[in-house]
Amino acid sequence: MFFINFKLMMFIFLLFPFVANGNQKSDLNNSENYKLNKESDFLKLKKEGKPVISDKWMVVTANIQASKIAAKILKNGGTATDAMISAQLVLGLVEPESSGLGGGAFLVYFDNKTKEVITLDGRETAPILIKENIFQDTNGNPLKFFDAVVGGKSVGTPGTPALLEEAYKRWGKTEWSLLFEDAINLSKNGFVISKKLSSSIKRSKSSLSKFLNTKTYFLPNGTPLKSGNIHYNKNYADTLKAFAKEGSKVFYQGFIANDIISTVNNASLNPGVLSLKDMHNYKVIQREPVCSKYREYEVCGMGPPSSGALTIAQILGIIENYDISKLGPKNPKTWRLIGDASRLAFADRSLYMADSDYVDVPINELISKIYLNERSQLMGTKNFGSIQTN
Repeated sequence: MFFINFKLMMFIFLLFPFVANGNQKSDLNNSENYKLNKESDFLKLKKEGKPVISDKWMVVTANIQASKIAAKILKNGGTATDAMISAQLVLGLVEPESSGLGGGAFLVYFDNKTKEVITLDGRETAPILIKENIFQDTNGNPLKFFDAVVGGKSVGTPGTPALLEEAYKRWGKTEWSLLFEDAINLSKNGFVISKKLSSSIKRSKSSLSKFLNTKTYFLPNGTPLKSGNIHYNKNYADTLKAFAKEGSKVFYQGFIANDIISTVNNASLNPGVLSLKDMHNYKVIQREPVCSKYREYEVCGMGPPSSGALTIAQILGIIENYDISKLGPKNPKTWRLIGDASRLAFADRSLYMADSDYVDVPINELISKIYLNERSQLMGTKNFGSIQTN
């Protein structure tokens, strides 16, 4: 049986970085030739507060195993998109609690030749048969988080496979199948369990124990996978082989699609309503990025249905009214300003931001300099306390 390497109890998503154009202080720094061969090297620099600056390229992921493989792709002449794909395939193996082929993703791409920001929406979509009260109890009250998310009914149509293929068609160069080789080898020959994965398994032991596949894989003999140990996932290797050979269609109309639907709809707890029609109809959508000015910078990111770029734009637009550079990065008042600006932005996020295919999201109004200046004045009121910047 195909084993999809993600947890049924959560939507999994990947947020790609924002793009900021403008001269930065770091642009004046010379690159340093760090020899970063071990995870401890990175942690040492982090502890010392030292930046790592590169002349040509840099890979940043949540796991060193993914970063090394993406770096290898770049060293061999691959594009940033090639490296991203290889990294994502590895992340689905080494950090399935956060990222995987069974979930969805947003992608922010900056074309340095055309200076264009392109954003692709590859997030999950809700099944056609979904009901608006699916996450309410019989009295119409919202279910508790884990009562709602554990099981099959919280699972949407996966978007990551289609997004990776779409990105490759636009910007890929390395042979498609070569991007899968390292992830396949790690799956078959063993990968290192990270502290993050191990701790996530321990925290989710109760939920993982409810399903045979997750219990067998993450809790062998009832014991959570231990940090530093070598683990194997040959089923994931088989999945990647099929993906490499047949492309993303195997997830949407092939045997993997059928297995996903069967797993979701026949879940022993909270079965879902996913269908082949949902899988067949899935499409990656190019959407308009959200861009805003912050001092001398233009900051761009993923627009709705993501709230990321709008929320960041609001936070920056609010703190722009204060001289935080004068306060300095280690001043508690600086973090108080950022914290309160975040509170205001997240209040708007809850009230105004949603899926723009179904809800009118007032993008321009939310990032208006006039509006954000008015919002910034609230940080000096009684509700927020008095904030002095001098």
